[in-house]
Amino acid sequence: MTNGWVDIKNTDLMLIMGGNPAENHPCGFKWAIEAKRNRNAKMIVVDPRFTRTASVADKFAQIRAGSDIAFLGGMIRYAIEKERIAKDYVVNYTNAGFIVSNDFKLPEDEGVFSGFDEKAQTYDRASWNYAGAAPAQNKPGAPPALPLMPEKTEFDPTLQNPRCVFQLMKQHYSRYTPEMVEKVTGIPQAKFVELAEMFTSIREKGDMKKVATIIYAVGWTHHSFGTQIIRTAAMLQLLLGNVGRAGGGVNALRGHSNIQGATDMAGVFDTLPGYLKVPNPADGSFDGWMKRITPKPSKPGNWDSFNYYGNTPKFAVSMQKAFYGDAATKQNGWAYDYLPKVDRNYSWVQMWDNMYNGLVKGIFAFGMNGVAIGPDTKKNIDALKKADWLVVGEIYPDETSEFWMSPGITADEQKKIQTTVYRLPCAGFAEKDGTFTNSARWLQWKNAALPVPPGCRLDQDIVAQIFLKVRELYKKDGGKFPDPILKLAWSYTNPASPSLAEVLKEINGKTAVDVEDPATKAQLKAGNQLPGFAWLKDDGTTSCGNWIYCGSFTEAGNLTARRDASDPSGMGVHQNWAWSWPANRRVLYNRASCDLDGKPWDASRRQVWWSEATQKWVGNDVPDFKADSKPADHMGPFIMNAEGVGRLFAPLGAFADGPFPTFYEPIESPTDNLLHPKQTHNPIAKKFKSAADKYGTSQDGYDIVCTTYRLTEHYHYWTKNNPMNVQLVPEPFVEIPEEMAQERGILGGDRVKVESARGEYIAKAMVTKRIKPMQINGKKTYQIGIPIHWGYRGIAEDEGKTAKTPANMLSPAVIDPNAFTPEFKGFLVKVTKV
Repeated sequence: MTNGWVDIKNTDLMLIMGGNPAENHPCGFKWAIEAKRNRNAKMIVVDPRFTRTASVADKFAQIRAGSDIAFLGGMIRYAIEKERIAKDYVVNYTNAGFIVSNDFKLPEDEGVFSGFDEKAQTYDRASWNYAGAAPAQNKPGAPPALPLMPEKTEFDPTLQNPRCVFQLMKQHYSRYTPEMVEKVTGIPQAKFVELAEMFTSIREKGDMKKVATIIYAVGWTHHSFGTQIIRTAAMLQLLLGNVGRAGGGVNALRGHSNIQGATDMAGVFDTLPGYLKVPNPADGSFDGWMKRITPKPSKPGNWDSFNYYGNTPKFAVSMQKAFYGDAATKQNGWAYDYLPKVDRNYSWVQMWDNMYNGLVKGIFAFGMNGVAIGPDTKKNIDALKKADWLVVGEIYPDETSEFWMSPGITADEQKKIQTTVYRLPCAGFAEKDGTFTNSARWLQWKNAALPVPPGCRLDQDIVAQIFLKVRELYKKDGGKFPDPILKLAWSYTNPASPSLAEVLKEINGKTAVDVEDPATKAQLKAGNQLPGFAWLKDDGTTSCGNWIYCGSFTEAGNLTARRDASDPSGMGVHQNWAWSWPANRRVLYNRASCDLDGKPWDASRRQVWWSEATQKWVGNDVPDFKADSKPADHMGPFIMNAEGVGRLFAPLGAFADGPFPTFYEPIESPTDNLLHPKQTHNPIAKKFKSAADKYGTSQDGYDIVCTTYRLTEHYHYWTKNNPMNVQLVPEPFVEIPEEMAQERGILGGDRVKVESARGEYIAKAMVTKRIKPMQINGKKTYQIGIPIHWGYRGIAEDEGKTAKTPANMLSPAVIDPNAFTPEFKGFLVKVTKV
């Protein structure tokens, strides 16, 4: 989230797409209702189903799953055409006026941007740059490098230059007309115009007081172009001047209590803690790594850019000191050689594909039910059959720990499976302490409510004890390069059971020397906890496991454990409740909540402002800005970007599939791409090609769009083990439109078989008015929905009533080229009565 849960109460208007917070985030949805109740805020919901969120909306439209970019692109076109944009904000706080290289070409009818290599299915992104950039400097034998952005960018404040970002964007989305939106999304023209009129009305006649927010969840991320859907929403919010403002922003509703924390702490393969980019073999050294990942300012000559990622060496050196302590020195490049160099894709779906192909021999599965999660459950089961070993840490037996018992595997086949399975009983969430980082970026400490049951162990104990045993083996037997294991810092009071409070202190970081802040004269003694990331150094005198968490556990104690609910501003800031990254800041980019003179756009929702008296930025929130940068300096409010401004055009390597989002059909789609007839699908989305990977077409009879979702009454794949949850919703179902059921002779409660090119799913039909038939490119098209929660483990309330096959038997192994997320939310199936 750019903002936060409580901040939603400050909005005047919300667009909810790709999420169903009333059912999937019912506690957080309180704040949307507060906005409606207290501010008369309006709510627009766009979803494939009429959900409980939609039931309290002011306006609702049913959309075809996977057509979101067409809808949002149409909104961008409408805002520009009706001149409902935040003109001063767009000119000064975005790159709308930056001039783009003449070599850059829009996709137009071809459907691909400049630089596309059809044979390799990749882009050379060198042309995706601002005008005036120098050519790339390539090393002999190394992969081609991207050029740098120009230090001084050409700029047109009138936004009239045909090569400026604004004009290129206007041209790009000119084809996203209401008529086209209707053909692609199934939303009638009149309804689309009604929604666009409402959403852009906040900028009618140049008004800047009102603000709107966009709220989404995995209904956007689970596509082969999911990252670009979110990008389109961000662009719309930048055009309307809604980013950085109370009640505004682009707010992601994370699917689990600590998903945000997992990504913050590098739970994905291509980042290190704090979203530092991983080193690759071509970097060669610590200095080479830093040169590649540390941006330099790129801006109009008379503007200023804080370019805060220019501090990357401070973050990286401090991280290495936290990892390796005294073993990380300037002489050995801060133990650069100890870090693994990522030379290929190690994402979730790729990992299972590698196992299927015999490249991965074993896997640790802690709190991740890989069989049920999918995609393509059958392929994942077949992959585990080929593995040498599997270690599962869980509180219940699950589909992964008993993959050999999945429906369809005979006793004779089970005997042939040679995979050794180790099942480790772990502690449940209520049996351990630590922090959850929620969608709002709040780190909230929780205490253990119950002791760990006999025979079970805490997660960190299991990890620690495996590590200590591995290190013991390296000490005994040596190895090709034992240093990263032998010299890893492990100075916990109890090495075999590290205290998570000690771990959080280590993540926060400390100074190794006495130090004084030259501006404030504040002093720290050697060994003191750091009060924030501004104290980090690149000389080895500070350690910090994750720079964005620096400030969470200071000399004042564990700030994530704070529970002071006071809120003097009345805006839901709650500065002394827990701790929010970065720097306990609640709304990111909040300098953009003020005009060029540093005065809030809306004085009734003051977040930060320029104080002439103190010559500093002050406010109810922590200013996301250089504290003493005067408004006259014209420093951009988007301090993490090299340009200092929000990116309507994302240059160079920001995205793998285009600097502007463009609409592509899901890999399995009932129609061709009407916006780009020569390129139906995302040209660089990865389709896996093993014998297990099959894809359906409407020509093969797969004529129905299927999406998956979650229920309020169940939590992912766990609660089917809990009698109370099972009693609430005891068995799976398939939600199908009433008209489709009538055509196929299906009654509510009848068993239906849903088939994709990969597998089948049998459950009872739930015939509903909540999903209507749609006209897609002139053809009647149906959608269905399937909850994901069931499988072949859990309480047998549904014994004999269903096939017990996981819903992800149906979903395809196709991934987004940026975040590598699978396409769970829009694929083709057949439906027949059993």
